[in-house]
Amino acid sequence: MKQDATRNAAYTVDCEDYVHVVEFNPFESGDSGNLIAYGGSNYVVIGTCTFQEEEADVDGIQYKTLRTFQHGVRVDGIAWSPETRLDSLPPIIKFCTSAADMKIRLFTSDLQDKNEYKILEGHSDFINGLVFEPKEGQELASVSDDHTCRIWNLEGMQTAHFVLHSPGMSVCWHPEETFKLMVAEKNGTIRFYDLLAQQAILSLESEQMPLMSAHWCLKNTFKVGAVAGNDWLIWDITRSSYPQDKRPVHMDQACLFRWSTVNENLFATTGYPGKMASQFQIHHLGHPQPVLIGSVAVGSGLSWHRTLPLCAIGGDHKLLFWVTEM
Repeated sequence: MKQDATRNAAYTVDCEDYVHVVEFNPFESGDSGNLIAYGGSNYVVIGTCTFQEEEADVDGIQYKTLRTFQHGVRVDGIAWSPETRLDSLPPIIKFCTSAADMKIRLFTSDLQDKNEYKILEGHSDFINGLVFEPKEGQELASVSDDHTCRIWNLEGMQTAHFVLHSPGMSVCWHPEETFKLMVAEKNGTIRFYDLLAQQAILSLESEQMPLMSAHWCLKNTFKVGAVAGNDWLIWDITRSSYPQDKRPVHMDQACLFRWSTVNENLFATTGYPGKMASQFQIHHLGHPQPVLIGSVAVGSGLSWHRTLPLCAIGGDHKLLFWVTEM
């Protein structure tokens, strides 16, 4: 008998507004709780959450807001800096946002009196992805509908600029070899750049359009995943520039793809809010069907917990969390 994979969210947290984007901090921050950031129409909230899966004395989820940052414009993307520390005195919270006004804002806070942000300007169209260099956090990369990928230092100066053939949808930094950057384009091409030579070194083809989201598997950097059209696609970059595996998943067009941070065979995808609620699915490469299916009235954003097989999605005045098995 086939088990039904449809699940309601395991945990929810109420928010003051519609949540456009949510990101767990992917870096160790020196505290037992997990930092999470979410953005709405004009603010960013930084909070901590602890789940019963990791702390026996927690009933379900324990969530606490640390600080709300006024943003003044809709938040489209959030990226955490590895410089964020909760165990330093004073604590350091560092993250950046992309916004509807095509600007990047770099926030720094000690959760007390020091709350600053710097504006990084240069993109001439919507910014679809941004990421910090994961080792030192002294640079960040962004991709945009303006057909560019840009590298910035923390002073806001551009240190590199790559011209793309179509809108840039996703950007990922190699976790160890920090001179390597992956950029995914809407036309279905994924390129890897050598930042020292400032040139492309390898490319993958999805043969499907539009490619909406791609992600480098940080547990196994030979693996790349993406969603294009209605399908998810997986590449093994040691074997071919064409997908090794692909499957149709979302009726109304797929939207986001994210690898789990704890298991190289686990990944999640979301569909665009269509006539139905937006669909959210967790897949395991060993299983022909999704291992979990959730639905969110108006879902956006998708982020995996750093140490648990647990996903967060933003919804209407709430954060939703789903848990799966390894």
